[in-house]
Amino acid sequence: QVQLVESGGGLVQAGGSLRLSCAASTNIFSINTVHWYRQAPGKQREWVVYITSAGKTSYSNSVKGRFTISKDDAKNTAYLQMNSLQPEDTAVYYCPTMGCGGDYWGQGTQVTVSS
Repeated sequence: QVQLVESGGGLVQAGGSLRLSCAASTNIFSINTVHWYRQAPGKQREWVVYITSAGKTSYSNSVKGRFTISKDDAKNTAYLQMNSLQPEDTAVYYCPTMGCGGDYWGQGTQVTVSS
């Protein structure tokens, strides 16, 4: 079983930045793709970005140019650098990993952007 722990969320003003971390209990990120999803209150969960085991990335249009995903396989950790945050980015952010190693989700971290 793989545990994922998201951290780094918090309260930030519009235009600010946050860096989220996603720590895995194993080296699953060297095998699987890591995604970031988010879920705002009253809305469906939304896919944000992914990075494959080989380092290929893809971003949703809503965050392209503002968010950057990366990972450090040696630390079993993925990151989401979020810049130019807006109130509509307010959500719980999750970093599921999916692939040959199985699918796993963490508990999420809350990001709140004030206007």
